[in-house]
Amino acid sequence: MEWLREHAWETWLALSIGLGVAEMFSLDFVLLMLAAGAAVGMVAALLGAPVVLQVILASAAAVGALAVVRPSVVRRMHHGPELQVGHDKLVGKQGLVTERITQQEPGRIKLSGEVWTAQPYDDTVVIEPGETVDVLQIRGATAIVHPVPRLDP
Repeated sequence: MEWLREHAWETWLALSIGLGVAEMFSLDFVLLMLAAGAAVGMVAALLGAPVVLQVILASAAAVGALAVVRPSVVRRMHHGPELQVGHDKLVGKQGLVTERITQQEPGRIKLSGEVWTAQPYDDTVVIEPGETVDVLQIRGATAIVHPVPRLDP
């Protein structure tokens, strides 16, 4: 027991490393927070604090990390950004009309560097070449579009 008092910082360091390695197998971030608490205990030992104070500081740091840090880390790790793939990533983008678009005659738009068949969202709208459109939906290989209102002065 005397050896532990004389080599307290090494003991805290070994505990911190051991908990960090164990965290690699659990991936639950509990052991990582305990390892952070052990690191605080190591710093207290290096500063010459009594063993009781080292334990109290290490425990407080571990509990604080579990209560404050861990929830946000877990939330970020398990809830990443939604990835849009395929046609879904084109919805909401703007395209340039290359052929006249009516409900009776689908036209063409240039969208993300590709030429797409397009139909208007509204039955009564006629969209002329050169106009900009918003893509509201993709049905098969046809983009359902709506013209972007012009802001003429």
